[in-house]
Amino acid sequence: MSVFVDTSGFYAVLDADDEHHPAAKTAWVQLLEDGASLLTSNYVLLETLALLQSRIGMAGVNRFTADITPVFETFWVDQEAHLSAHHSLLIAARRRLSLVDCVSFEVMRRLRIDRVFCFDPHFAEQGFEVIPDAHTDP
Repeated sequence: MSVFVDTSGFYAVLDADDEHHPAAKTAWVQLLEDGASLLTSNYVLLETLALLQSRIGMAGVNRFTADITPVFETFWVDQEAHLSAHHSLLIAARRRLSLVDCVSFEVMRRLRIDRVFCFDPHFAEQGFEVIPDAHTDP
């Protein structure tokens, strides 16, 4: 099973104070135990590292680097994927939809990945299966 990992998923796993941490921790452990093939993009990595550095500090960045990066693969976004996502962002014309989200959607479609570990409602809106299921999140 291939699963894309979004910034919201990474962050919820690492920040014990995040409202989604309990559900994220349970789902993350289950994904690892199931041997899921985890993937993210370099855009999500950039966003995640900036968020961790800003909210938790370098300790969060170090923990992410040491404990989390060894268990996933990174898809490096090319110009074509970037331009397609940028176009999607412009067409959507939604203030709270980010370029990183649109890149993630593009990457997932290109790689035929339909599951995502996240707490961002935009992925479900796009028709992706969200892990953990929003209905089971406490």
